[in-house]
Amino acid sequence: MQRLKCIVSYDGTAYAGYQVQPNKRTVQAEIEAALAKLHKGQEIKVTASGRTDAGVHAKGQVIHFDSHLTLPETKWPIALNSLLPDDVVIVKAEQVNTDFHARYNAARKEYRYFIQLSKQRDPFMRNYAYQYSFPVDVALMREAAICLTGTHDFTSFCSAKTEVVDKVRTIEAIDFTEEKGLLVIRFIGNGFLYNMVRILVGTLLEVGRGEREPNNVKEILEKKDRRYAGKTAPGHGLYLWEVFYHDK
Repeated sequence: MQRLKCIVSYDGTAYAGYQVQPNKRTVQAEIEAALAKLHKGQEIKVTASGRTDAGVHAKGQVIHFDSHLTLPETKWPIALNSLLPDDVVIVKAEQVNTDFHARYNAARKEYRYFIQLSKQRDPFMRNYAYQYSFPVDVALMREAAICLTGTHDFTSFCSAKTEVVDKVRTIEAIDFTEEKGLLVIRFIGNGFLYNMVRILVGTLLEVGRGEREPNNVKEILEKKDRRYAGKTAPGHGLYLWEVFYHDK
């Protein structure tokens, strides 16, 4: 028996999210169906670094699974991609120690959120960037982001539905790049709560529009109450970009 670690990219548009859900199309279900075919009907469970919501995309989701097959590492992507739909791709596969865990061994994650700043909608970007028609001051957003970096209790910036008790997380960096009307906000941290990045984006956009002062973000953190933060930005602008692991 060997354990395989795979990097997976997917277009989340047609999915109800990554995690298996009854009577819904999910990325995990598609991968497990492909593995079952490869293993002649045997059920193979996969474990991911974390789930993504409906419409959210991934460039570098990481999964692991165990298999008795003895395929070379280079053959796994070829074999699985031949059985997967076009919007899910196994980018890389490698054999790892049996104690490797895609979720528990993750040290940091990088998310990117894409915002198209334009009054004119782009039909080709409608599923891949939040089309935002209001002018924003990115300098104000950068100023607000400084208050969010570091270790904080992010209760105000996660869904009230989350069942996680410990809401303390560390954001190492938040940076902004803008080119030809496309604003990309990059978040790197040791972990993110349910809807956390999307709520952070929604709040930062309100700062950029002048609806909040940059220092208001610090007050929101201190309130530890979801009601004080901004709206949750749409899922289709969010990408799980990369997952980093401790050397193991």
